[in-house]
Amino acid sequence: MTEPLWHIAHTYELTPTARDGIRTFLDTAFEGDFSDDDWDHTLGGIHAYARDSGGLLAHGSVVQRRVIHAHRSYRIGFVEGVAVRADRRREGLGGRVMAALERVIDGAYTFGALSASATGAGLYAARGWQVWQGRIGVQGLSRVELLPDEEGSTYVRAAGSRPLPSPSRMLIFDWRDGDVL
Repeated sequence: MTEPLWHIAHTYELTPTARDGIRTFLDTAFEGDFSDDDWDHTLGGIHAYARDSGGLLAHGSVVQRRVIHAHRSYRIGFVEGVAVRADRRREGLGGRVMAALERVIDGAYTFGALSASATGAGLYAARGWQVWQGRIGVQGLSRVELLPDEEGSTYVRAAGSRPLPSPSRMLIFDWRDGDVL
């Protein structure tokens, strides 16, 4: 087994071949449950990924989102498209992807957020990400819409030494097509 080669690049730096390879990798890793909207959400930010002679091993990206909390708008880093190739899971590759993305969040955003699957929740919790204990909503076309199904699976992480917002007030995410979180 060769040591993986690690890459960190903004979406604009990825060649069309690299972008297509990441998309194919995520389609496979999520067993066909990775939509065009999911792909769109993964683009436009910083990608951290590992390759070896057999291809992609792991990937994740962090993109900018806007969140309103207590009448203030925050620029946050939202983690997307985190996956590890099935034959290389439980080797620490997901943790290395997250470490790279957390450095981006610490340097560029007020805090980080992500939506965790049951499979991924353990990785995020072990890295200090916390389940958001407050309400979650999205800014709809005419009003804020509550997202009760996202409560319990939305994780947040302070960036650097900045504090997290208080869960006594709702996090209101910006609208996007597909899954809002």
